[in-house]
Amino acid sequence: MDTKKVIVQVFASLILLAIFLFPIWQITLVAPQYPHGVTLFIWLDKLTGDTPGTIQNINILNHYVGMQYIDQESIPELVYFPYVIISFCVLGLIAALSRKRWLVFTWVALLILGAVLGMYDFYLWEYDYGHNLDPTAPITFEGQAYQPPLIGEKYLLNFLAKSYPHVGTGFYVLSMILGSWVFWKSKK
Repeated sequence: MDTKKVIVQVFASLILLAIFLFPIWQITLVAPQYPHGVTLFIWLDKLTGDTPGTIQNINILNHYVGMQYIDQESIPELVYFPYVIISFCVLGLIAALSRKRWLVFTWVALLILGAVLGMYDFYLWEYDYGHNLDPTAPITFEGQAYQPPLIGEKYLLNFLAKSYPHVGTGFYVLSMILGSWVFWKSKK
């Protein structure tokens, strides 16, 4: 790899650290009682809302239909995902400094695998969250599930749930694209 490609690979590796600064996902619930929506932001290591009481409000709403409470302490991914991203960053730097094309390929492949596994894990979390309902909830509907969409929009009773990637995911994708470019352009 020439110096230009090494610099791009170093940048692609370091840009992963920006994921710590921005949410990676957002889920917004819009309903007549919340016309502007209530937005939950999923970060690499925490959950926040568009207002300080967002998570509490969502938990109150969830109680009525028997959904689980959102509790950051019960989501182990928020503990180990930061270590995964730091490891990806370090591996990307090693690939750049070694100037070995196969290491760049391995790094990009790991990023892609990480994205696929992350999306699958998120889907499983949403599935459990929307299907594992308390049968003694104040409001129950036979056969009703409240799983938010993985990506896109879906009505859950009178709520429109919108689920989309956020800025942090953009940095992750940009890192994959830049690493792929370095690999592609490093052909002999």
